[in-house]
Amino acid sequence: MIGGSSRLGRLRTDGIRIGTRGSALALAQAGWVAERLPGEVELVPIQTSSSTADKSRFVKEIEEALLAGDVDLAVHSAKDVPGDLPEGLTIVGVPEREDPLDALCGAASLDELPSGAAVGTASLRRRAQLAALRPDLEVRELRGNVDTRLRRLEEGGFDAIVLARAGLVRLGRGDEGVPLEELVPAPGQGCLALEARAGGEEVARAAAALTDPAALTALTAERALVTALGATCDTPIGAFAQPAGDRLRLTAFLGHPDGSHWIRDELEGDPADPAALGEAVATRLASAGADALLDVR
Repeated sequence: MIGGSSRLGRLRTDGIRIGTRGSALALAQAGWVAERLPGEVELVPIQTSSSTADKSRFVKEIEEALLAGDVDLAVHSAKDVPGDLPEGLTIVGVPEREDPLDALCGAASLDELPSGAAVGTASLRRRAQLAALRPDLEVRELRGNVDTRLRRLEEGGFDAIVLARAGLVRLGRGDEGVPLEELVPAPGQGCLALEARAGGEEVARAAAALTDPAALTALTAERALVTALGATCDTPIGAFAQPAGDRLRLTAFLGHPDGSHWIRDELEGDPADPAALGEAVATRLASAGADALLDVR
């Protein structure tokens, strides 16, 4: 069942209370998890910061509810979760990954867009890669939830927009965008991160039962890269880990939003130690001048 919009004054239940943002996508993701957990499960929508300039705000209020005991489990889009978690919290589950790629809506491909076409995105990472690939495009800021952004496209404010394909699929709108294989996705894109209080064994066991080993391995490598570089959710960085035979391949991108400077690297490692692969790629990026690109806005 779905609770109210406030986390204050909630009563303890015998089941698992899932904290989530109140957007359609967040509720769809939390609902997917709830359907697969045992026993009674309650969704508790929590109002988060209205500002999307700092994506870490998407999870801050939910993490505070976890620490306060108001909810037992949080369902996040993994790409919104900072590399360093608050003391007392831990990621206890990573379900099967949805399509991690970005999607282009409004055009069949980047090549189809004419010079000067207006492309909307709120992501510095997408802006940097679009500018590097197609410096002739006019990349404009576009914020809001998925429905809002698609409506702005339909109203003619943009020639095309770029969204996470996973979000479109989870909302049943996967046919409204084509995969953008040219862009390196955000670290964790397409993954859900299930977060809980450390020491909560019952909740941890329930969440762990939903974990997909391949998704967990990929997310571990991508988050290790972000943490080793000291990057944030708002750094123009991409990271995508995927199987390569019996190895794990990690592709990374770091660039200036105007497309003037960028670094792209790819390395394979042992899938049994994904964190080591992420740290190795971070070292390579640092040696190539990553520091100069980490704090650009």
